[in-house]
Amino acid sequence: MSFTRVTVKPDTLDDENRKFDQRPLDQPLFLNSVPKSGSHLLRNILRMFVPVESQYKAEFIQHQILQHHLAAFDQNRKLLSWGHLLFTDTTVRALAGVRQVLLVRDPYDWVIARARFFMSDEFKGPLEFPQDGSVGAEALLNMMILGIHGKEPPLAATFTYNALAWLGTGVRLIRYEDLVAALGDLDGKAAELFFTKLFEACGIERPQDWQARVRIGSDRNQSGTARENLTGVKLDLPAELPEMQRRLLDFAAPGLRGMLGYE
Repeated sequence: MSFTRVTVKPDTLDDENRKFDQRPLDQPLFLNSVPKSGSHLLRNILRMFVPVESQYKAEFIQHQILQHHLAAFDQNRKLLSWGHLLFTDTTVRALAGVRQVLLVRDPYDWVIARARFFMSDEFKGPLEFPQDGSVGAEALLNMMILGIHGKEPPLAATFTYNALAWLGTGVRLIRYEDLVAALGDLDGKAAELFFTKLFEACGIERPQDWQARVRIGSDRNQSGTARENLTGVKLDLPAELPEMQRRLLDFAAPGLRGMLGYE
């Protein structure tokens, strides 16, 4: 698996956080996610419910650098941390005793989001895609689905080790689409139920002002990886995955969407 760094502009959420009364966590909490599934959105929302001093900000923790950031999971410190951790013997041991929620996204939409990010200035990885049109949208989408030989893993491997392998181990699965729907009607009963269950999974007691905190944390201006904040993307990508690419994804990862609750 490749190691990707993301360059984003700083936000003001620490200052916003300090305007509210905060309670420490009762045990460490790790926000795990499939890359490009709304990781920064979920992180920013939950940052509004944990003291700034109890947030591990040294790094977006990934498998390749895990050994340098084990302090994030210290049982005595009870920190909120985040990242993309594959399911391995090492990560399972590291996360023992740590609450974990796992954010995923519909693979059909994930392919487009990943392609857009790879074309942006914010992507800092081993690949550089030309913006001169020599790589068309459909070809790029196929690379996101099948991988790039020797450079990037296929979608099936990414979702297998970042998501499916964690299922049934006590991890709480959260779908990006459900999070977005709740944000779209934050005063509704469905949103209240969604966030109540999310807070319970995170070990956070829901405060009376939870909606105000969620609105601040979900402000897209606070996220450097929100679609409209990505820079340098010149390739015109489709709003929905084309039929051929859907068929290709279903062939490459049969049963994946059903396992995640999308069928």
